[in-house]
Amino acid sequence: MTTSITTGTEDRSFQHLSTTDRNEHQQPLPVRQRRLVALDVDGTLLDHDGHMSDAVRDAAGDVVAAGHHVVIATGRSLHATLPVIERIGLARGFAVCSNGGVTVRVDPDLPDGFEVVERVTFDPAPALAALRAILPNATYALEDDTGRFLSTERFQDASFGVEAQGVDFARLLNTTAVRLVVYSATSTPDDFAEAITQAGLHGVAYSVGWTAWLDIAAQGTTKASALEQVRCRLDVDPALTVAMGDGRNDIEMLGWAGHGVVMGQAPAEVVAAADAITGTVDEDGAAVALRALLG
Repeated sequence: MTTSITTGTEDRSFQHLSTTDRNEHQQPLPVRQRRLVALDVDGTLLDHDGHMSDAVRDAAGDVVAAGHHVVIATGRSLHATLPVIERIGLARGFAVCSNGGVTVRVDPDLPDGFEVVERVTFDPAPALAALRAILPNATYALEDDTGRFLSTERFQDASFGVEAQGVDFARLLNTTAVRLVVYSATSTPDDFAEAITQAGLHGVAYSVGWTAWLDIAAQGTTKASALEQVRCRLDVDPALTVAMGDGRNDIEMLGWAGHGVVMGQAPAEVVAAADAITGTVDEDGAAVALRALLG
């Protein structure tokens, strides 16, 4: 059953605290009490204009300061994730990027301040050929095994984090990919779902976004699969894992977590995967749920 996170809830572990009630000198928690807190970015920490409110920033920063293992878990690529990590004050820890395709360790003592600890790659050619036969007018882009983005028709999106290099479709077919993105302004999510069925995609994982946006990764690769690897590295009890998100690419992550929190604007199938629901992104629902962890 999905419960609501609101002011005055009977479950004190998810009691709403004022965003102005900050303990600047809070002592870090003992190791065995530290949670792994996995946070989606777009629609969770950031609103649909890409803005993070002060309430959300402060709440996330306080959870980091308390000693919990905050892990950004996003469909964004590495370079589009780094500014979010910096914004919440996460100096040391991990981030899961590209829907689980890239896992990063953040540490200011590293030469670049971070290192890629894992990239999960796949051959995109079968999926590309099958989808193009059904969606010939769609735009295609992929993140390769070096972090570059290659795209048809100069396709560019903020989630890439770097400028995409325009290439022809044949180049995409011969590139090792971490993430494949398909976009069609004239198609609906239902159209994409039908195209996936017709294409009979095998050997890949995929999720359909809010708009006609399809993300494809290596088979078995999701935010959840990468987070499980991080959990093992950090030796966190599965019962002490929390995940928060709003999109269809968060469904596996919400199910993986000991406690899954869904944003109020999430579609029904995402809500069904969670244990609790908080306010919408415009209501700073993430701040409410994050402050509950400090109760």
